Amino acid sequence: MTVQDAMARRGVVTTEADGRQRLEFHRSWPDPVEDVWSALTEPDRMARWIGTYDGERAPGGTGTFTMTHEQEPVGEAMAVVECDPPRRLVVSWVGQDDWTVELDLWSEDRRTVLRFRQVFAADADVTDFAAGWHWYLDKFDAEVGGRPVPRDWDAFAADVAAPVYGRTPEA
Repeated sequence: MTVQDAMARRGVVTTEADGRQRLEFHRSWPDPVEDVWSALTEPDRMARWIGTYDGERAPGGTGTFTMTHEQEPVGEAMAVVECDPPRRLVVSWVGQDDWTVELDLWSEDRRTVLRFRQVFAADADVTDFAAGWHWYLDKFDAEVGGRPVPRDWDAFAADVAAPVYGRTPEA
């Protein structure tokens, strides 16, 4: 992936009326909405790009979510806030303020569009979160769209996160 391609796919941070910061990504594919939903929610497909969820998969349901591609995967309590297949999924990390993620899907110009949103506190440093979600969404894009799977986090941080988000790779 070129830096120019990564810039086009970067997360955008805007300020809400109350001062909180909203991180938003948009991605799209020629695949049907149902296929993209499947990649977001089916256990086998989720495991290939982000991790596992063990628990009830309905609004109000809770379970354990493990981001298995992290250096030290740790299961965390998660709640399903909204689930409207195949259009909307909202999940929240239990006990962590500002850790609610909204995923919306719709069809537009014969493509399925994904909008990813997360809102942070006004004083949060969103840069690392934006870079991390960019990496995971690139992994998701490989699952759905057949793009190459991004390299490991360290390579991604050097090749994409540093030039796109100004994140300095750790030495």
